[in-house]
Parts: sequence; structure tokens; C-alpha cells
Amino acid sequence: MKKYAYFLMLILALSISNSISAEDAANDKDRLGGWKKIASEAKAFFYVQEISGVWWIVNPAGNAFLSKGVNHISFFADNAPQLGYSPYGRATQKKYGSEGAWAKAAADNLWRWNFNTAGAWCSTSMYKQELPYTPVLDVASRAGANWQTGIFPDVFSKKFRMAARAAIQTACRPQRDNKYLLGYFTDNELRWGPDWRSPDALLMDFLRFDRESDGWNRAVQFLKERYSTIDALNEQWKIKAKSFEEVPAVESFPASDARSEAEEAFVKIVAGEYFRVCAEEIRDADPNHLILGCRFAGKASETVLEAMAPYVDIVSFNTYNFTPPAGTLKRIFEITKRPIMITEFSFKAMDSGLPNTKGAGKPVATQKERAEHFTNFITQLLQLPFIVGYHWFEYADEPAEGRFDGENSNYGLVNIKDEPWEILTNEMARTNLAAEKIHAGLAGGTANIDNANR
Repeated sequence: MKKYAYFLMLILALSISNSISAEDAANDKDRLGGWKKIASEAKAFFYVQEISGVWWIVNPAGNAFLSKGVNHISFFADNAPQLGYSPYGRATQKKYGSEGAWAKAAADNLWRWNFNTAGAWCSTSMYKQELPYTPVLDVASRAGANWQTGIFPDVFSKKFRMAARAAIQTACRPQRDNKYLLGYFTDNELRWGPDWRSPDALLMDFLRFDRESDGWNRAVQFLKERYSTIDALNEQWKIKAKSFEEVPAVESFPASDARSEAEEAFVKIVAGEYFRVCAEEIRDADPNHLILGCRFAGKASETVLEAMAPYVDIVSFNTYNFTPPAGTLKRIFEITKRPIMITEFSFKAMDSGLPNTKGAGKPVATQKERAEHFTNFITQLLQLPFIVGYHWFEYADEPAEGRFDGENSNYGLVNIKDEPWEILTNEMARTNLAAEKIHAGLAGGTANIDNANR
């Protein structure tokens, strides 16, 4: 049944895309990548709107817009520490002679492949190509966070507020009137709870902060408000702390429903503070553009989603499943009532010659399979009415020797010599061309994806 559904999706997308000529596409799309078949009020900047039960971004021309993006479009791409230089950077320097010439060629590629957005971590030279773009502000990292190791910032501190203000004023104020800027990501894949980076909840992290810190004081205050006495906390958590202040010194914490519930309640407070500060500072520096939130890494706590909802325009979610996690995405929308973008997904293949031993996702055998998975993923994704975009990771392959974190995978649309993987990009061009019709329900029928990978 799953194999049948896969081929049904593939045939559906291909039949739609093959029926659309280049001339039709030119007539249907505006110069910002919007779709003229569905129009709304033209405003100065991008905004989101539900139209006839389907969510869209609306571009400044007033046309429906799906953000079809690519991440990390970079002149130098990834440095290989083992080599001491960037192999892709050497190739682009030799091929183009200047970053400006490379950026124009990269933008031309995106338009030719029917992408319309420069996603996260793109060279700023891409922002000059009259192409919608979505910068990452890295607010938390300015205050000591590290998304790779899972270190979370003290969001209750003056340092966090000052760092957020400085980063956002510098990044956002100069761009407040730029019609090509779609919106801002606040951060990438912050750790909101136990995951591959740490087994601990944020409450435990904050209790281990320096005793002079605002975060430590807020965590202790939280415990005192939740439990009237230390005896009550000890009984429910099954520990033997001498005082609220000594809770971090406890050597082990047995499994406890009460502690898990307290951890969820505290992370809601943390998330509310983080998203509120980010939103207030962004709106002060730039009241015009969308807030795309923090890019979630494959899952999102419901309490974090509840806290975040008032402060973002779009929810950003990263996944490396072969099919969209439809159940998870539906639940996110139910909680937040905000449209969703998949802001990182990819497939890598072993026929690329790259090791593919580090980096998210399981490799497939061939470029043909990469292409088929792309079409299958997008065709399923766009049947969810609250989806407003998808961003592929990434523009260029990683070096075989590994980048800063060891990743060495075939995620690129182009190889390390800046040569397109044409089987993949040709298929992407066809599927991207059909995307708006699929999302609008003009595809001649829809397939059932309720049993898709959740």
C-alpha cells in the first residue's frame, strides 16, 4: 500500500508539471515568484493569509506565494579543516572571479529551477539579487547559546535582552524597508528539552547556572512557587534536598511524573520569555517583515508551541524524514494556529562519491532516487493546507573531508565543482513549477496522506 501511494504521488506531480509549459509559467508568475492565479491585497511587504481554506504567503504584488527556498547559498560554502580551505570556494573563485558574478549565476539557477527564496545562511551577496530571502538573526548565540552543543541562554538576564537588542537592531533596522526580505528566523535548532545534545530538561540547566544569575534565581523562585515547602518537593520528586537552593546538588533524580510536569511548566515560561523578547525587539527595529521563529529540530514540545504562538507569524520546522511528518505538522498547526514552513529537508545519494557518513538523513543509492524523493515529499507536503513553503538544505555539496562538524554529505544541488546534479535539479524544476497548483487543490485530485510517516 505504501509503495502504491508513493507511485500515485509521483505520477500525480509529474503529470501536473509536464502539463505546464514554460510559457504558461511565465504568464502565471510575477517577478517576485508569486502566483497570479490567486491574488489578495497588495501591501508593501510579505504577509500571510488563509484564502478559501488554504494558507499562503502573499507577496508585495498581492499574489499568492509559496516560499520555495534553498539554504546556505554561499560563495565559499564549507571550509574543510583537514584541508585548511574550502574546496567549493576555490572552485567558485576560479570559475567566476568574483562573488558578485557567482551570486548572479546562483540566483539565475534558482529561478531556472523554479525556486524563489534564498533561505537560511546565504551569502549577503544573494540579498542583492532581487530574490526574496530569509536571514537567521542568531539571537541566542549572541548571548552565549550554542545550538550544536545544546547550551541554552539565560533569557531572564539583562545580558540576553541587551544582546538581542544589539543583534536585532544591527541586522533588522537597515532592512526594514526592503521589499525582498520575506522574514527573519530568530535562531536555529535551539534545545528546548532532552535530545541528542543533552538528556536534561531546561529546568535542570537553569538550576545549575551560577547562583548570582537571573536564570538560577528564576528557577529557584519557580520551585518555591510550585511547592510550598522543600519537604513537598522532596516527596513528589523522590529526592532528599536540604533546601530549594540545594536541589542542583542532588546526585540523582529518579523518574517522577511530578518532576516531568514541573519541567514542562518551566520550559513554557522560558519559551515565553525568549519569543517575547525576540518579537518585541524585532518589531521595534523592523515592524514590516514576518517573524519566522526559531527553526525546530524535528520535534517541538507542545508547551513551547503554546508559549511561542503569540509571537511568530510562521512556524519553522526542520525534518529529514523521507515523507512529511503529517501528524506532527497537523498538531503544530492545531496548537499555534500559525502556518508552517519546512525550513530544512534534504536527501543524499551514494553515487555522488561522497562518504555521507555524517549528517542527518539516511542516504539513498542514486541521484534519480533523490529526485523521486523530492517530488514525493513536496507533493505530499503541499496537500496540507497550512503549509506555506519549503527550503532545501543546501546549495552546494559538503567537502568529502568533512566541514567544521564533520558532515560530509551530498546535500547539494551542485557538486563541489559548482556543477549541477542535473537529474535532481531538472526534477526539482518540474515539481516546483507545479507546487502552487498542488497546494491550491487544482491537481485533479488529492491522495490520502493521513498514514504518512508521523
